[in-house]
This record gives sequence, structure tokens and C-alpha cells, in this order.
Amino acid sequence: MKGTHSSKRIVRHRRVRSVIRGSKQRPRLAVYRSGKHVFVQLIDDVSGKTMIGFSDATAKGKKMTKSERSFATGKLMAEKAIALKIKKVVFDRGGYRYQGRVQKVAEGAREGGLEF
Repeated sequence: MKGTHSSKRIVRHRRVRSVIRGSKQRPRLAVYRSGKHVFVQLIDDVSGKTMIGFSDATAKGKKMTKSERSFATGKLMAEKAIALKIKKVVFDRGGYRYQGRVQKVAEGAREGGLEF
């Protein structure tokens, strides 16, 4: 059995997902945080397809902290979304607290031009 922290996150995530839905015009920006990386996806829940998806491993450049990579990932996601003519998204924090790397992804996406 997994630890209680993981199962509590899943319960929170299911509760959030019962309300949040993404569409083609306004997809869901989903964040998954592992111990080393952050994964982000733009998802159209109506058709059940992932439009864009990648991790912070794509953040190139000088050696960065996990938070700096998360910010760069959010900004890169915004650039790719705007290339697909997507300006507005629904933010799905995945049951995680809105702090640290999850917050940095959101800040990077906002700076890149996305609206939540």
C-alpha cells in the first residue's frame, strides 16, 4: 500500500477533477510533480486527447534548480500553446498544493502569455 501522502493527493486530485474540464478552445493545463521532474500537459477532455505534453527535462541552458526548470517549463508550454492559437487554459494542479514547483509552472505559463 502506498503512503498516506500519496493517497491523500489522489483524493484531492479526484475532487478537483470532478469540477475542472478542458475543451479544445480552453484546454486543461495538467501538472504532475515527481521527485526529480515536473510534467505538464495540455489536455482536451471532450475528445480525450493530449494536445501538448512534455517535462522539465526539455529545459535547456545552464544548470538550474528544480524551481527554475519548472518556471522555464511553464513558459515553454505557454509558447507552444500560443503557437496552437490557445490563449486561455484551465489550471489543474493535480492535487498538489499551489506552492513551490507547481506555482512556478503557473507563473511561467502566465509570463509566457497564457490566461487562467
